[in-house]
Amino acid sequence: MTGIYFSGTGNTRHCITKFIDALSVYDAASPEQTARIISIEESVCAANAIQSEQELLLLAYPVYYSNLPKIMRDFIVENKELWKGKKIFILCTMALFSGDGAGVAARLLREYGADIIGGLHIIMPDCISDVKLLKFSPEKNREIIIKAERKLENAARKTAAHRPPQEGLNLFAHLSGLFGQRLWFARKMKHYSDKLTIHPEACIKCGRCATVCPMHNLTLTASGITAAGKCTMCYRCINQCPQKAITLIGKRHCTTPRSE
Repeated sequence: MTGIYFSGTGNTRHCITKFIDALSVYDAASPEQTARIISIEESVCAANAIQSEQELLLLAYPVYYSNLPKIMRDFIVENKELWKGKKIFILCTMALFSGDGAGVAARLLREYGADIIGGLHIIMPDCISDVKLLKFSPEKNREIIIKAERKLENAARKTAAHRPPQEGLNLFAHLSGLFGQRLWFARKMKHYSDKLTIHPEACIKCGRCATVCPMHNLTLTASGITAAGKCTMCYRCINQCPQKAITLIGKRHCTTPRSE
């Protein structure tokens, strides 16, 4: 069993870890099976793991605008020859709603010959820290995480019993995602974003944002941080900036939510 994931600020990594841990406990039919979890940022290692996995692949990612993050879509397409015949369960994290978050990847993977056995949508604390919408208190965020972990354990139990959840995979979910968000925001996820803003008056040139960026989009120079226009909108740099000097959608950093 192998988990392949992309996680911006930690929500998705947290969820796939919890899910695989629970599935390993409940899947008594394969007690000897070892589980591994690999980020797509380790692209060669992840591709090798997909190729060698003969049992179950778990693909996990956050949903943006009812769509795949551009970095995850590129990874799936670039490795299209590896998915044929693979049994895949898709896990998606989101702040509130995605419709067919799991279905977007499922349709693409089926084109490449994959067997999609199930899908799961998990609500986690919002990571968009430069917009006030969907911001909750730390207490409320802890409640969200507890509820998410219960859902993950229940889904793992059902999956081990060969009754995996099918969230985001049916026609109704497809239409909900399409008309709920994807039609209106299609351009945002078709290309990488060039909207990332570095506020020079706040930036202390520590270089942390450049270190954590999964796209290597940020560069530290003598004059400050520069962005190359290839942002996958993961919010990792924004949430880890110690001076709150970076924004993407909003104009001002509002809060730094924590997922774990």
